[in-house]
Amino acid sequence: MSDDSSDRIARHLRSVAAEAGPGSRLPSTRALAARFGAGPVTVQRALAQLVAEGVVETRAGAGTFVRRRGAPPVRLDMSWQTAALGPERAGSSAVGSTMRQIPHDTIAMHSGYPDLDLMPMREVRSAFGRITRGGAAGRDRDQVFARPPTAGLPDLRRWFVDELDVDGWRDSDAVIASGGQAALAATFRALAAPGDPIVMESPTYWGAIAAARQAGLVIVPVPRTDGAPAAADLDEAFATSGARLLYAQPNFANPTGDVWSAAQRDDVLAVVGEHRAFVVEDDWAHDFALDVAPRPLACSDTDGHVIYIRSLTKSLSLTVRVAALLARGPARARIENALTVSDLYVAPVLQAVALDVVSRPAWRTHLQRLQRTLAARRDSLLGALAAGAPELDVARPPGGLNLWVSLPTHRADGSPIDADLVAARTLARGLSISPGREWFPTEPTGPFIRLNYAAASPDRYDEAVSILVGALRDGSL
Repeated sequence: MSDDSSDRIARHLRSVAAEAGPGSRLPSTRALAARFGAGPVTVQRALAQLVAEGVVETRAGAGTFVRRRGAPPVRLDMSWQTAALGPERAGSSAVGSTMRQIPHDTIAMHSGYPDLDLMPMREVRSAFGRITRGGAAGRDRDQVFARPPTAGLPDLRRWFVDELDVDGWRDSDAVIASGGQAALAATFRALAAPGDPIVMESPTYWGAIAAARQAGLVIVPVPRTDGAPAAADLDEAFATSGARLLYAQPNFANPTGDVWSAAQRDDVLAVVGEHRAFVVEDDWAHDFALDVAPRPLACSDTDGHVIYIRSLTKSLSLTVRVAALLARGPARARIENALTVSDLYVAPVLQAVALDVVSRPAWRTHLQRLQRTLAARRDSLLGALAAGAPELDVARPPGGLNLWVSLPTHRADGSPIDADLVAARTLARGLSISPGREWFPTEPTGPFIRLNYAAASPDRYDEAVSILVGALRDGSL
């Protein structure tokens, strides 16, 4: 589509904005594309022009609106900061694409979270009401507005420990954190110093990669062999680097969906124990077990080697960022100190709401419904990919929220495929996906993408596959 079409759409939107007034919502990208017979790229170009002019503003998940008038922006000279700040320790691309803000009508397969429709919103709203009225579990209303213990509310800590359903862990081993990411960052800071090595599976969670680099740690990658680090590779990584810290996701790894076997778990714990090291177990998908329900690695730990992290954010509410970190011995004290320094404590209201929801029978009902829905979405997206893009290599994960897709290395014309460019092209066409490069702590082993089947509506899966296939085959915007 020509620049003339983009200019024509921009002129139309200026007219609409002038008549509608500040704060008014403008037509969606899809509606504008249909009206002007233009592609989504042309529409996005027109919108970008108006955003730059200060005429409109975009709001994630809501749409495009006429910008409210105010004083004209003042352009300040910030160039001095380049020299003052020096090198970026975490890297310029530390924040992964899962945190990207997109137009509301873009198909969101990049997200790290489920759709809001899959969350127990009614139960969460009711819990907030009960908590603020003082009617939850006999709590005094003012108690949830007072400063809590730095380690968190005792009853919530007990719930997380009981969920492991194994002897050997005590309530005092648990510390409440404001989400899994905060728990990860505090653990890395507490158990390693800048310049220290940390062993990580490759590929692995981008947020762990970013947190390690921001803490100044040197990542030592080990490949997954049949879904887990091979004992020999792990032993060599510890021996040659001197690392005392391993970050791992034994269950439904993000992004691959891999699950360690019982033998692999035993092998990893044996190597970790031999090197007197710690393994940070990220049990991020505990509530998203679809075909199998493996036990956390922490259930097999008897000597304090496992630091266990489980978050409720993705299964309970995006606004209730509550996680637990379980550790024993001096390591636990250091981690609690690190969390206290960075966060002081987690808001007691949020802790009380989380405890209220998970303590009721409706929580189990919600999890069962959530798992059934996720399994259906996973299989539906797999079916759409098999029908529309049979050339793609994608496994059926037994849990989690994502599909890990291996792209062909070359197109039919012999030109190489770059996953980052594919992701950029699909975004321009109305589909947001996560490129594989950001999930590798070192060079990627091939072109990959990650597709979230929990955030986008299943009725758009076929459309998403069509956009993906177009970006792969013609390679043009």
